[in-house]
Amino acid sequence: MAHNKPSDVYFTTFRTIPFQESRPQKLRRLVLAAGMDTIDFDGRYAAIKMHFGEPGNLAFLRPNYARVIADLVREKGGKAFLTDCNTLYTGGRKNALDHLDVAYENGFSPLQTGCHVLIADGLKGTDEALVDLPDGTYVKQAKIGRAIMDADVFISLTHFKVHEQTGIGGAIKNIGMGCGSRAGKMEMHSAGKPHVSQSRCIGCGACAKQCAHSAVTINAGKAAIDPAKCVGCGRCIGACPKDAVRPASDESFDILNRKMAEYTAAVVRGRPAFHIALVCDVSPCCDCHPENDVPIVPDVGMFASFDPVALDQACADAVNRQPVLAGSWLAEKAHSGQDHFIDAHPETDWQGQLEHGEKLALGTRHYRLVEI
Repeated sequence: MAHNKPSDVYFTTFRTIPFQESRPQKLRRLVLAAGMDTIDFDGRYAAIKMHFGEPGNLAFLRPNYARVIADLVREKGGKAFLTDCNTLYTGGRKNALDHLDVAYENGFSPLQTGCHVLIADGLKGTDEALVDLPDGTYVKQAKIGRAIMDADVFISLTHFKVHEQTGIGGAIKNIGMGCGSRAGKMEMHSAGKPHVSQSRCIGCGACAKQCAHSAVTINAGKAAIDPAKCVGCGRCIGACPKDAVRPASDESFDILNRKMAEYTAAVVRGRPAFHIALVCDVSPCCDCHPENDVPIVPDVGMFASFDPVALDQACADAVNRQPVLAGSWLAEKAHSGQDHFIDAHPETDWQGQLEHGEKLALGTRHYRLVEI
C-alpha cells in the first residue's frame, strides 16, 4: 500500500434519526460509502473476524452489527462466516466447543447473524496455516488459523478499546493477535517456552503424546518440558485437561506490538481486505477479561477503511479528543488528558504497532476523515 497520500477513513457518529434510521442501517450506509461493495464477493468465502466476548464480559459488539456485514456479503454473492481463534490463556474460549458455546450464548448464531461461526484454528487451537513473511523482523513464518487463510476475502469487525499490554485494542490487535493459532499467540506474547505448573499437573501424559519433539517427560507423576527440545508450538497447552501447561508471557510490550503488526501483514496480504471499527464501550482493559469496567470516554462512532493502520490511528485520535468520564477507572488515576491510552497504562506505547505497520506497507498513519 503506497504511503504517498493519506488513506480515506469513513466515519459516522452513533446519532440516529428517530423512526428513520437505526444504528445497523447507519453501519450499512457507512461501509457502502467506504467502498466495501467494490470487493468481488461472488462465489467467494469471506471471513469476518471479530471477538464473540468472554463469559462475564459484556463489552463485545452486538451480533446485530455482524448481521449487517454478513448480509452485504451474501447480497454480493459471497459466502460469509464469522470467525475467531482460540485463546492462549485458560478461560471460556480455549477450545472450539467452549468457544462456540460462548458465541451462541452471546447471540452469534445463524438465526441472529445470518451466517455460521467457524473457530479458525480448530478444536484445540492447533489447526494452523504457516504463512511466510520474508520481510518480518521478528516473525518469518506466522501461524494463522487455517479457516482464516482458506478464505478468499478478509473483513475485520473490531470493538476498539484500551488494552493493558498493547495500549490500544484496534484492528491490528483484532487481526494480528486474534488470527494467530495457539502457537502463533504464544510466539507474539512470549520470548520463551511454555512450562508446567507442578501443583496442577496430574501426570496424565496428554502433553507428551502431543509433543512431536520429545520435549515432554513424565517423572514421578509430573510432566516437565525441556526448553532445549521445545519448539514452542503450544500443542501441549491445548492438550492439558487441567490447564497445567502455561505459556511464558515474557515478551516486551514494544516487541509484542511489532509482532502483532507482522501477523496482521501475514493475514491480509494477497487478497481483498476491509476493516471496520466501532468505538463504543471503550473499556480500560481487554475484552478477554471475564468482566468489563465502565467506559473511560463517551461513545464516539463507527469507522471503516481499506487501511487498518489509518483506521487505528483515526480511532485513537478520536478517543483522545474525548473527555474522561467521571466515575471511570481512568478518572481515578492521575492523567494528563493528552493520551488516554498511555495515561491508562503508562508502560505501553500503542503507536509502535502503527509505526511498524507502516514499515510493513500495511498502510499509513496519515488519513483523511470522511464523515457521512
